Amino acid sequence: MNETIQKQLSHRSIRAFSDKAVPKEVLDTLLAVANRTATSSGLQLSSIIRVTDAEARRRISLICGQEYVNQAPEFFVFIADCYRNARIAREQGFDGGGIRDMDRFFQAFTDACLAAQNVTTAIESLGLGAVYFGSVLNDPPELIRILALPELTFPVLGLGFGYPAQDPQLKPRMDMSLKVFENHYKVFDNYRENIAAYDLELQTYYDLRDKGRHSASFSEQVVKRFKAVREKRSLLLNVARKQGFDLKLDE
Repeated sequence: MNETIQKQLSHRSIRAFSDKAVPKEVLDTLLAVANRTATSSGLQLSSIIRVTDAEARRRISLICGQEYVNQAPEFFVFIADCYRNARIAREQGFDGGGIRDMDRFFQAFTDACLAAQNVTTAIESLGLGAVYFGSVLNDPPELIRILALPELTFPVLGLGFGYPAQDPQLKPRMDMSLKVFENHYKVFDNYRENIAAYDLELQTYYDLRDKGRHSASFSEQVVKRFKAVREKRSLLLNVARKQGFDLKLDE
């Protein structure tokens, strides 16, 4: 097993960082990794916004509901970006529908996700730690205002990173037999029975991590998450439409 895979198998979200700044040469390397990430049709439909302004960070932390947005030495927001290529096309006299369609949107969204994961792998390989912020989508219109995003762009996720000031345990994962199938999707008769051991393992993990607090099983967490509907997140397609994407939804 090589060193990169060892790092990947020991992945943990890092939420506490030292005061040590990330050197410019490390940032340059991470951005070069992002630039070399696989991209759909070679169109390079993603961008990164490095947020260094303290007030912008503060406002983003309020969107996320996570104070440690302010504490990460570096904070990137990965963007699905069809605007750049739309401008390139318009400057050649083309403004057709393919610029705005959902095929292009999902290509861009996927490009941004791939870049974020590739950068995270590089971050961890260099001895730094990182944490994703899917919570940037708690209020996309506000984030769009903060970052001054033009039409045909859409925020995908945030990434905070720096030198770790914590060494958390590995969080248990569900057994791969429930997630990997051959040739067709496998439906189980009783999912609760199949994850009973995992429920117990995860509760033990939380008991050790959060002494004195109620430790919810994975089964309980699923219900809790489904109950916690965030209205603004349920309207993401409306935000995409306002950003200029043509959803072509069935009525």
